[in-house]
Amino acid sequence: MPMTGRVRIAAIALGMAFMALVGGCRPADPTLVKIVSSLPRTGSAKQQSDTIVRGIRMAVEEAGGRVGPFRVEYLDLDDSTAAAGQWTSEAEAANARRALQDPDVMAYIGTYNSGAAKVSMPILNLGDLLMVSPANTAVGLTKPGLGAPGEPEVYRPTGRFNYTRVVPADDLQGPLSADWAKKRGVRRVYILDDNEVYGKGIADLFDERCRELGIEVLGHDSIDAKAQEFKSLMASVKAAKPDLVYFGGTTQTKGGQLAKDMASAGIDALLMVPDGCREQVFIDSAGAANLEGRCFVTFGGLPPEKLTGKGQAFVDRYREKFGELPEAYAVYGYEATCVALQAIREAGVKDRRAITDRALAIRDFDGALGSWGFDANGDTTMRTLTVSVVKNGGFEFEEILDANPEDPAP
Repeated sequence: MPMTGRVRIAAIALGMAFMALVGGCRPADPTLVKIVSSLPRTGSAKQQSDTIVRGIRMAVEEAGGRVGPFRVEYLDLDDSTAAAGQWTSEAEAANARRALQDPDVMAYIGTYNSGAAKVSMPILNLGDLLMVSPANTAVGLTKPGLGAPGEPEVYRPTGRFNYTRVVPADDLQGPLSADWAKKRGVRRVYILDDNEVYGKGIADLFDERCRELGIEVLGHDSIDAKAQEFKSLMASVKAAKPDLVYFGGTTQTKGGQLAKDMASAGIDALLMVPDGCREQVFIDSAGAANLEGRCFVTFGGLPPEKLTGKGQAFVDRYREKFGELPEAYAVYGYEATCVALQAIREAGVKDRRAITDRALAIRDFDGALGSWGFDANGDTTMRTLTVSVVKNGGFEFEEILDANPEDPAP
């Protein structure tokens, strides 16, 4: 339909912004393609991002550093700062602009944090640059009607799609976590979140499902992730006498400190946390004894020790190369890179739109995560959710949750 004056002005502004971004670019090297990643390489997320980067490098190395007629170069970018100790909007935006301005960059692996994705998605969309996330789970990034007003269209200023993710979104993890609690006999929950895109989003979904199932929500509070401790909050939680405390957040937003303060307060309820806490540093920061047998962690996919086929082969190669079991998201970094490489190979030309279109068209990808594809929104068709329990200082697989269960009776 014809553009209104306001839409026309916005389109012109976007076009001018794009020209400013790419205007000073040097000529592309016709024999070279670059894949960049943007992950928090500083602070408490470094342990997790280290394994993701290792997975990315393994995928490039296994391809022999080539795809089709092109040499492949990988750049490891940091979207965090030492001062912040975590990702920042400024660092993520700078990475996105850097990638967009480099005519050799054909794929952007990232982000780790869903909030960071909100920053870079509209920037990369201006240049049709393929973005493949190994870890974003916030529903509003891709799913119409499930996020904030204007999502996900606000991340697509051109109106075209360029974002995909290889990990299931939180509309699976949040509700299924509540279903698990119901089957476990939980009747009363206290919900906490970090008031960030990922954490509050998944906690809200958990909250909504609990109420549908007849689980009493005793309280739902957002914490200040910059606080040093939460002893006064834990006094309130203890007084409410929950069967389960649910935290929507990450290790970086004080998941470990919450668990430690919960134990110090003498709260004997179970603790449930999402995939943002499924890393060894969470256990270390909380204190393994404070979590033993009572902390349950959900994850959108299979943990490394339960992967089979190509996934198990990846874990074996990783262990042989680095002498340890990979963190949960390592294989997702590997898979995201394999997707990018396949899209570049199938496109056969050094053209961002053609490469992005090939990625979005993937329907039967035979990879380390099994057989899956992207749906119309760029989301993975994988529907596996697993629960692990903290035991003996590590994560021990407990069960796979059915992604399409009959609703438990309230």
